[in-house]
Amino acid sequence: METLPVDIISRKDEITAAFFELVETHLAELKQRKVIRRFAAHDFAAQLFIHPRHLSNTIKLTTGQSPCTIMEERVTSEAQQMLADTSLSVAEVGERFGYVESSSFIKFFKGMTGTTPLQYRKKIKEPS
Repeated sequence: METLPVDIISRKDEITAAFFELVETHLAELKQRKVIRRFAAHDFAAQLFIHPRHLSNTIKLTTGQSPCTIMEERVTSEAQQMLADTSLSVAEVGERFGYVESSSFIKFFKGMTGTTPLQYRKKIKEPS
């Protein structure tokens, strides 16, 4: 099997690292309400000055996951943390991540975790 030239390897790693930095910055801005719309892969690609397909292919190559999957997992993780650590309502937590309708956030959260946000909050607040 032929190995890739170093400049190609380093570029895909550079894109991946930059993508993860953008994801974390964007999540922080969402949580702080500096932005109200959650970015899609094409938004991240535009910030990196590359084609969305190139971003998607690169992220899949380096992580085994799509940019969308990575973002969904990070949103889920941040939402879980907010449900555990804040008194914000489920609707307010959903709003922070760009969900205008709380029912959409509930459906997303349940699809990702197998439980509703309220059930999740109750479960983690229970004394062991």
